[in-house]
Amino acid sequence: MAVSGYADTQLLINGEWCDAESGKTIDVVNPATGKVIGTVAHAGIADLDRALAAAQRGFEVWRNVPAHERAATMRKAAALVRERADTIARLMTQEQGKPVVEARIEVMSAADIIEWFADEGRRAYGRIVPPRNLSVQQIVVKEPVGPVAAFTPWNFPVNQVVRKLCAALATGCSFLVKAPEETPASPAQLLRAFVDAGVPAGVVGLVFGSPAEISAYLIPHPVIRKVTFTGSTPVGKQLAALAGQHMKRATMELGGHAPVIVAEDADLELAVKAAGGAKFRNAGQVCISPTRFLVHNSVREEFARALVKHAEGLKVGDGLADGTQLGPLANARRLTAMAKVVEDARAVGATVATGGERLAGDGNFFAPTVLTDVPLTADVFNNEPFGPIAAIRGVDSLEEAIAEANRLPYGLAGYAFTRSFRNVHLLTQRLEVGMLWINQPATPWPEMPFGGVKDSGYGSEGGPEALEPYLVTKSVTVAAV
Repeated sequence: MAVSGYADTQLLINGEWCDAESGKTIDVVNPATGKVIGTVAHAGIADLDRALAAAQRGFEVWRNVPAHERAATMRKAAALVRERADTIARLMTQEQGKPVVEARIEVMSAADIIEWFADEGRRAYGRIVPPRNLSVQQIVVKEPVGPVAAFTPWNFPVNQVVRKLCAALATGCSFLVKAPEETPASPAQLLRAFVDAGVPAGVVGLVFGSPAEISAYLIPHPVIRKVTFTGSTPVGKQLAALAGQHMKRATMELGGHAPVIVAEDADLELAVKAAGGAKFRNAGQVCISPTRFLVHNSVREEFARALVKHAEGLKVGDGLADGTQLGPLANARRLTAMAKVVEDARAVGATVATGGERLAGDGNFFAPTVLTDVPLTADVFNNEPFGPIAAIRGVDSLEEAIAEANRLPYGLAGYAFTRSFRNVHLLTQRLEVGMLWINQPATPWPEMPFGGVKDSGYGSEGGPEALEPYLVTKSVTVAAV
């Protein structure tokens, strides 16, 4: 039974909300209290078969809807998302933990993303190619690839779905998503907006259940023509390999370990405000979260003191409480992981400048933490902590910082702070990341590419580049007779 205004979540199959055929459900827990607040339907193979059949039928309808009509429907959905933003944000905070202010920003950003993709879908142009024989016409046509299977994580329950959903719908594909069981209600409300906006039955579908079982069934299935996943690098590699075995297109947005380079000429106040805010956003559970702070030794101590002050000034608490700036971690597993990260850092010689421990009381609260003098052997400098832990290490030059930033196999996002055009040029040319923000926090606007390199994945979930994986290029040559 749902409590506190939280809705039990059903599957979405063929335009209808329904329970699993087995009646099986999974409990949903509020990470701020540790209490069960509702349930989500657990799909079995029979449910997946119905969802796949609906996705195929929906694709045959949606692919034949003109792009400008698809755009109009998507814009109706965006308007509904904005209208329902407060309700969706409160659901998200209850199931995920982030402050409701952050949740509302995520929901409003989703509406912006929908509108941008709606318009960009109208610009998925083919082209006419000048022929070598004037009696021949050569054209290049762009067509939707087909039904899409998407797999999304719990840290941004709406944002991670909406980018994939909109690229699919804007190009004429149908879309079936396995959304996170920990945070099911907010993505369900996102898809409800599209159903209520008039998207034909089967064009959007939503299932929950066993991640391994669902991915193993959907990816090889002949109905599915495109796979898109956001999550950890190990799981992403497994799903990419499975997609490759079945010649399925894949977009992979995987783990990161974002370096933050603070040059000797940096504006330290700006660096602390921008990088500190980004570090502790969503309790550090962000794939593009700043994690490895590489600070020039001439300003290292001053920067560390300021970042500690920033961390200690954060108000930690239930995301629905007024003024909360840092909510709980999403689940108890993250608490254990954070404790291990801090224990390892201490063991190899790092200093815990602030935080470093679980906070007393109910819920999955971990103190905002700053580690200083962190050796390169520490786990936090080699594996993404995915929590409210900032690790600081001094460097003697920008070249040393770049070398350290590039040392790991990850290459999702990076940050830098400098006043020097030379430094900006060097960072732009040499940092091995898919996204780089200089002298500012992350601004992942929908018109900009969003994706990584190396073990952080491939493909983009932003910008015009995001549409290409959902389109098939067809070459057509016609001779006059």
